[in-house]
Amino acid sequence: MSVPSVYEWAGGGPAFERLTAVFYGHVRQDPVLAPVFAGMDEHHAQSVATWLGEVFGGPADYSKHHGGHAHMASKHLGRHITEQQRRRWVALLMDSADEAGLPTDPEFRAVFAYYIEWGTRMALIYSGESPPPVDAAPMPQWGWGQTPPWQPE
Repeated sequence: MSVPSVYEWAGGGPAFERLTAVFYGHVRQDPVLAPVFAGMDEHHAQSVATWLGEVFGGPADYSKHHGGHAHMASKHLGRHITEQQRRRWVALLMDSADEAGLPTDPEFRAVFAYYIEWGTRMALIYSGESPPPVDAAPMPQWGWGQTPPWQPE
């Protein structure tokens, strides 16, 4: 029996689209995060769903249509994300995963939380004073029990 990817286990593209629609609906009302996303375009939630799908083993559509890791990293440059904003983003996304009906089994949630924690800490690094070059890291690929290698320069 083959093990499904995290993407497949989550429910594929529709699951990540539900997640980001719920999440960004809440972001617009959140006093900590609304200012960060005030200029968010109407396709932002879909772009993030595409990103998450690729990270978790789905189609490489973010890389094909948006520029992969370099593009995502560049979106954080100069944003000066705070630890309070990072923590709120994580908490709200986890709550949104429940609301959107993503799987609740411990294995999925552990892998999901692991990436979200890692990814938001990377966002802090890229949004800070001395970010690494945006093309320094490959597109993250998250699976069951593995972490992509990344070494800041």
